[in-house]
Amino acid sequence: MKKFFIAALFLSGFLGFAQTATTSNDPMQDKDLMTWYHKDFATTKIYGVDTQNAYNFLNSKGLKPKTVIVAVLDSGVQIDHPALKGNIWTNPNEIPGNGIDDDKNGYVDDVHGWDFIGGKNGDVDVDNLEITRVIRQYKDVFEGPVTATNKANQAKMPEEFAMYMKSKDLYTKKSMEAKQNYQTYKAIYDRIPAIVALLGGKDLTEETLANIKPSTQDDARNLQVLSQAIKDPSLKGKSAEEVQKLLTKEIKDGLDYFEPQATKQYNLDFDPRPIVGDDYSNINERYYGNNDYEGPDALHGTHVAGIIAGQPNGDEIQHGIADKVAKIMTIRAVPDGDERDKDIANGIYYAVNNGAKIINMSFGKSVSPGKKKVWEAFKYAQDKGVLLVHAAGNDNADLMKEENFPTNFKSVSDPAPFLNNMITVGASTDDDANLKASFSNYNQKMVDVFAPGAQIYSSVAGNKYEYLDGTSMASPVVAGAAAVLMAYMPNLTPAQVIESLEKTVNKSTVNAGIADDPTLTFDKISKTGGVIDLYKAAVYAYDHFYKKMPQKKGSKKRLQKKRNRKVNSKK
Repeated sequence: MKKFFIAALFLSGFLGFAQTATTSNDPMQDKDLMTWYHKDFATTKIYGVDTQNAYNFLNSKGLKPKTVIVAVLDSGVQIDHPALKGNIWTNPNEIPGNGIDDDKNGYVDDVHGWDFIGGKNGDVDVDNLEITRVIRQYKDVFEGPVTATNKANQAKMPEEFAMYMKSKDLYTKKSMEAKQNYQTYKAIYDRIPAIVALLGGKDLTEETLANIKPSTQDDARNLQVLSQAIKDPSLKGKSAEEVQKLLTKEIKDGLDYFEPQATKQYNLDFDPRPIVGDDYSNINERYYGNNDYEGPDALHGTHVAGIIAGQPNGDEIQHGIADKVAKIMTIRAVPDGDERDKDIANGIYYAVNNGAKIINMSFGKSVSPGKKKVWEAFKYAQDKGVLLVHAAGNDNADLMKEENFPTNFKSVSDPAPFLNNMITVGASTDDDANLKASFSNYNQKMVDVFAPGAQIYSSVAGNKYEYLDGTSMASPVVAGAAAVLMAYMPNLTPAQVIESLEKTVNKSTVNAGIADDPTLTFDKISKTGGVIDLYKAAVYAYDHFYKKMPQKKGSKKRLQKKRNRKVNSKK
């Protein structure tokens, strides 16, 4: 699902406001917030990943990095964004714009990647959720007009029937919630002028609100909105004019989030797939799509790409973990809605076959009709030495109870990973007292590590930068960290990279803040019980793997001579 991050109001529900990142008037404080996820835990006690010390360590060993291609399997990427244009992968065997498949890989003019959800006449923007597609596909099969036929089909296709019933239950509940939320946000949005008018031109303060005496029921409802709005630090104390501007934006964010859900994602009559032009029923079909790398809405993919390899532009701060060593291959396969298994599998094959060593997957869904095809692609990536990094999901759910596909587990009843090249990532915060991000999924067996995923500053489409929250942001932090390790130590296998990241996490026993189990501490909600630390992982990988690897003949002597020259030059 493309919008696998937390919109400003999504977590808050009706008449509540999520605590989102704010911009301070102090530029140093802004810079501190923008870069918090790079911080050194050892000295700051903030659970950053210690990016700079990792580079310092690797460079001190005389290691020379090689470029690592990281595939961003997402909604699309603005490839000419100032933060990214210097780190976009270019297919060396393709001549741009000549309409010829120069490298004969089956994709014409795939200069910077490929779009599996576009066709000759445009690109898919909003798509259904998978549960909607499952109901549409199987409703007549399992609940048609003939009872005997229904029962026969249910007995003949038990796995599909179980998936249909699960989808039906989720659809009944969530489609209703989406429609109600859309109507709620629309109602608030339409009366924002009346809400702000209650301030009488005064600032949004407790004193102002205390002096408002509503004379109608509408005024009382509007005062309730202001009473919740003042809890948002970005609104409290602001002038009436600023409140109207900021409130309009925040409510519009919520409206934009729920409108496509209410009208398209849960709409059984809506199907945008024909625009792609493939035979969708043929899950083995490989060659379709176009070379539109950005698509209709590249906010999410551009943000993810920036976390991995975003470069500073002028006086702007660095935000990419692997900005010095990674190139981004953009593969568009995730719409505003649920990704389709056929596209995900093909995206993985494309990435592997075109040189990607890491694939970031910041998406997920509750059912997966083509999961076996995706698993085949996962196994192909494993055989080719490619690392898969996946976001754990944003439902604040135990993954043993609420599945999130794609997954490294064939069954929640027997949660044993069947791949050694995949790592699943939960989201952490910069608050050591509330380390688990409130939205992050978790499980001691099915989530491997946590990484910074709240208030993450990065590039977005339109040459802009924003803070976003989500496991979508935590996953590329890990992908970027892995890229640094693989760049400096190219012979590392995905399993060795994963081990290095897992064995060196910074652990915490703070309460995890999970209402369903108030006794759970942070060290019990993932396999490792901690947040990744790139510096410690680099040291571990160097000591446990790199030093034991066979070196090219004469390489150690050349390295020693180089070190001797440095020593002599200082004398």
